[in-house]
Amino acid sequence: MTGADALRPDDLARLLRRSVDVIRENQDEGGAYLASPSLPTYRFSWFRDGAFIADAMSRAGQAESAEAFFRWCADIVIARGDRIESLIARHRAGEAIDRDEHLRCRYRPDGSEGDMPWSNFQLDGYGMWIWALGAHASRHARSVEPFADAVVLSARYLAEFWDEPCFDWWEERFGCHTATLAAVHAGLVTAGELDSRAADAAEAANRIAATVWAEGVVDGRLAGELGDPRIDASLVACSTPFRLLDPDEPVVEATVRALEAEIAHGGVHRYPGDSYYGGGEWLLLAALLGWHYAEAGRRDDAWAQLAWVAAQANEAGDLPEQVESHLETPSALDDWVRKWGPSASPLLWSHAMFVTLALDLGLSLE
Repeated sequence: MTGADALRPDDLARLLRRSVDVIRENQDEGGAYLASPSLPTYRFSWFRDGAFIADAMSRAGQAESAEAFFRWCADIVIARGDRIESLIARHRAGEAIDRDEHLRCRYRPDGSEGDMPWSNFQLDGYGMWIWALGAHASRHARSVEPFADAVVLSARYLAEFWDEPCFDWWEERFGCHTATLAAVHAGLVTAGELDSRAADAAEAANRIAATVWAEGVVDGRLAGELGDPRIDASLVACSTPFRLLDPDEPVVEATVRALEAEIAHGGVHRYPGDSYYGGGEWLLLAALLGWHYAEAGRRDDAWAQLAWVAAQANEAGDLPEQVESHLETPSALDDWVRKWGPSASPLLWSHAMFVTLALDLGLSLE
C-alpha cells in the first residue's frame, strides 16, 4: 500500500483484518502483548501499550484476547500487593521513596522484571488498564470479578501517588505530565464505578481534575507538563479517550490547533525537536488524532488520518512505529539505528490504533 490517495475501501478492510492478526500473533500465551517482535528492547509488554491494544481487540470482538491481557495485568499487580501496601505505608509516614522502588511500566511476558536500565516509573499504564477493562466490561457485558482485587489495589496505588513526578509516555522526561494525569484520572474514575472498595478513587480523581485546570492549562491550551507550556501529542488523550476534558472544550480545541500548527501534518510527531530515531511521524499518534477528530465531528479529517496511517503499511501489511519521511532531527537517525537497529515494525500499538479508528469510522471486520 503506497499513497493515501490510492487506497481503496478494500485496502483499508484488508489492513484492518491484518492488524487484528498481527496483534493475535504477537500475544503471548500468558496474555501479554509484545510491543514489537522486531526490536529486542521492545520484546516486553507495557501496561500502557497493552491497554490500548486490549481496548482495540475488545472493539474488534476479540474478547478472549483482551481478557487474557487483563488477567496478565491483574496477576502482576496481585503478585506485588505487599510491595504496593509497603510503598503506601512508607509514603504516608513521610519516608522518601526512590523512583526505582515503584512498580514497573513494562514486564517480560512471564511477568518478571527485566534488568535492563529503563525509565521504569510511569503511572499512566496502571490507570489505562483499569480504563480499558471498564470499557470492555461495559461493551461486552462481562463480569470484572476476576480482576476486582487488582483493580482496587491499582486504584489505591494511583490514589496515593498520582501527584508524584514520574516519566512521561515517551519515557524521557521526569515530572508531572498532563497526559499521565488524564490516564490516572480515567483509571480512578473507572475503578470507582467498578468496585465500591475503591473508596479513595473519586476523591483523588477530583483532585487531579482540579490540578490540571489550575496548573495544566497555559495560554488557553493544555500544557505537556504542569506549569510547562511545551506541546506534546499525548495531550490528545486528555480528551480522547480519557475524558478528563470533553472534545468540544475550548481548551481542547486550542490544544489541537497548536498540535496542528507545530507537529501534525498527516503524520504526527511526538513533540517539537524529537530526536528518537530522528523524530519521525508516529502512526499511533496520527490515529489518535483521527479518533479525536471523529469524536469532535470532523469526520473528513478523521478519514484522512486513517488513510495516512494505512499508506505507511509495508507489502506484508505491517505498520511501523514511525516513518522517516519527515524527521524533526535527521542527524540523530543513524545513531539510533547503530544503537538498536531499524525502528520497530510491526508495532502492535500502531496496529491497535488503526483498528480503533477504523472501527470508529464504521469499517467492518466482516
